[in-house]
Amino acid sequence: MKKKILIIDDDPEFIDSTRTLLESEGYEVLSESNGEAGFLKAKSTKPDLLLLDVMMTYDSEGFDLAKKLKLDPATAGIPVIIVTGIQRAKSLPFGFEPDEDWLPVKRIIEKPVKPENLLSIVSEVLMRS
Repeated sequence: MKKKILIIDDDPEFIDSTRTLLESEGYEVLSESNGEAGFLKAKSTKPDLLLLDVMMTYDSEGFDLAKKLKLDPATAGIPVIIVTGIQRAKSLPFGFEPDEDWLPVKRIIEKPVKPENLLSIVSEVLMRS
C-alpha cells in the first residue's frame, strides 16, 4: 500500500516539484496551500506524513499548525516535517529544533533542499513512525 504524504505549502512550484519527486518514488501525494485547508485535509485523509511550510498566509502559520495538529486527537499521530525558508527570508541568526511542546515536529529542513536529501529524510521519518 502506498504511503500518503500531505504537502501544505503556498508555493505551487514547490508543491509541483515535490509531488513529482515523491510520486516517482511511489508515494501518494496530496496538497493544500494554507494551514486551515491543510488541517482539514489532514483530519479527513489521515496521511502517513505531512510536509509543512512555515510562512504561508502569515509568517508563523506553519508553527501554529504544527501545534494544532499535535493537540487534536485525530491528527496527533501524524509525523510532521517542516520544510521552510524562514531562516533565510527573515535573516534569523538562529535555527529551530523540534521540541515536544513548542515545535512538535520530527525534523526541520531549510529550503532549498536537495531532492536526495528530502527523499532520505522522508524515508527515515516514515520508517520510525
